[in-house]
Amino acid sequence: MSNPAFDSQAFLATLNSRPGVYQMYDAQDRILYVGKARHLKNRLASYFRSSGLGTKTRALVSHIRRIEVTVTQSETEALLLEQNLIKSQKPPYNILLRDDKSYPYIFISSTDTYPAVRFHRGAKREAGRYFGPFPSGGAVRESLNLLQKLFRIRQCEESFFRNRSRPCLQHQIDRCTAPCVELISPEDYQRDLRHAQMFLEGKNQGVIEEIATQMEQAASALNFEKAAALRDQIQALRQVQEQQSISADGGEADIFGCALGSGQACVHALFVRGGRIIGSRVYYPKLALDEGQESLLSAFIAQFYFASVREIPPHVILPQGLEDQECLEQALSAKAHRKVHLAHRVRGDRAAWQRLAQTNAEQQLSSHLAQAQHLAARYQQLQALLALEQPIQRMECFDISHSSGEATVASCVVFDDKGPLKSDYRRFNIEGITPGDDYAAMDQALKRRYQRLKKGEGKLPDLLIIDGGKGQVSQALQVLAELQVQSVRILGIAKGPTRKAGFEVLIDPQTQETRVLQGDSPALHLLQQIRDEAHRFAITGHRARRGKQRQRSVLEDIPGVGAKRRRELLKYFGSVKEIENASVEEIAKVSTISQTLAQTIWASLHPDS
Repeated sequence: MSNPAFDSQAFLATLNSRPGVYQMYDAQDRILYVGKARHLKNRLASYFRSSGLGTKTRALVSHIRRIEVTVTQSETEALLLEQNLIKSQKPPYNILLRDDKSYPYIFISSTDTYPAVRFHRGAKREAGRYFGPFPSGGAVRESLNLLQKLFRIRQCEESFFRNRSRPCLQHQIDRCTAPCVELISPEDYQRDLRHAQMFLEGKNQGVIEEIATQMEQAASALNFEKAAALRDQIQALRQVQEQQSISADGGEADIFGCALGSGQACVHALFVRGGRIIGSRVYYPKLALDEGQESLLSAFIAQFYFASVREIPPHVILPQGLEDQECLEQALSAKAHRKVHLAHRVRGDRAAWQRLAQTNAEQQLSSHLAQAQHLAARYQQLQALLALEQPIQRMECFDISHSSGEATVASCVVFDDKGPLKSDYRRFNIEGITPGDDYAAMDQALKRRYQRLKKGEGKLPDLLIIDGGKGQVSQALQVLAELQVQSVRILGIAKGPTRKAGFEVLIDPQTQETRVLQGDSPALHLLQQIRDEAHRFAITGHRARRGKQRQRSVLEDIPGVGAKRRRELLKYFGSVKEIENASVEEIAKVSTISQTLAQTIWASLHPDS
């Protein structure tokens, strides 16, 4: 006997407006999804609307046979319960992170006479200072190697240290001061250790100033050998400081960038400790539902800090604000036992970190999409979708960009079987058309492109993709027929009624069909990727052209007025506006301008007079 469908109306009638957590189960009583809500009835009612649901959300709802609700005192309490349930039950429709390994630290003991600087992972049982967390063991080892070169602090194990009768190789290569045989006093060693700790805290300038003072004292005492060694140490520190792309006097923060595209998501995390970026890590969370960037980030941040053992810094910087930001701040503060700030409007070094994280997220996503194994599967799916006999080796996609008809630019991007082929990308500055006429712009771009290809200046594609509807596709068919190009298959990709990613309409003139693919279709992801790249390439060219036109001086179009005369005119009048307001006689007062040329300049600046 099959289980009856879920009676959503009867269920919703039992709910109230309190905050809480809900758990959705299927016919086999398996967990599907865990969520939290500030207003349980409104949130759960949104799943059972008659329209407006995404494809994946509809798939989830179709499997629901039972929902359990737990009312909580506050939204923060709901968030904490939600994360505990996600961690323990691992629902398939939630964003799941599978990285529970604890992060490594640098540890300096506080109980030894000559403490070592060591790699540490796990519980913090020993007395001493823990610096981190670092994003990977490699980042810790790189930092330890740097500390050894700069401050010559020992890193050996206790058993090795306590059984030395003469210095080891590290001392011979000038990477250790040999405290094992007391070639350095405990006071001097503690001074070097303090400098190493200051370096780990990001206080590079303070270290340099202290060492500079010691260098001056050594030189005053005529101990030039020691002064030279301290000078070399300062130079090494300054070189390290210059190599750090971003540095600050202090700061503890995790910074996140987020990029979505072609059915995939990427979150890039930067870890800043002591004002220095100590490393980064990239994540590709699975988009089980139709999440936008805000909902993805909200779920990701909660899982990132609550689903595993992680140190929470005082500041978490995001690419945008979140609806439940206040709730997340309260929950993170409670877990960290101190105030934790979530911010997206930042300045200075933090803004630079924010830009870096976002850039990395976008680049990582682009690289991820271009990986050979993913790309091959997408090409095969697209070949099957179009019922092509031969594999697709080359695709071209066209897009048009302008601002109310101004500075129209067409783009042509090319993908081969390895992904984007940027050396074959082309842009076309569109001229001589009615501003805003996208059909005419597409016609001009296609003719210019395929006339060249017909002459043998490049390869014809197997598939031509048009970013647009039936009108643009008809324009492409007309151009290829006029140029007698018969071997190229045309496919249009238009935004659907909702104009959201995942609901695009494909227009295939060969079969006279329009179709909408499932949001998780690899073929659709490939088409989205090349469409998005064509759009990016077009809008970049359009903005550059528009900016150039707006920055171009009207003086450049006047015959007889070269660079030198433009400089003289601007120097004399101060601005183009003042030149426009000047009379012919006033313009002629400029030393390099004759009366005749002054008349020409005035007439050019007043064409209607």
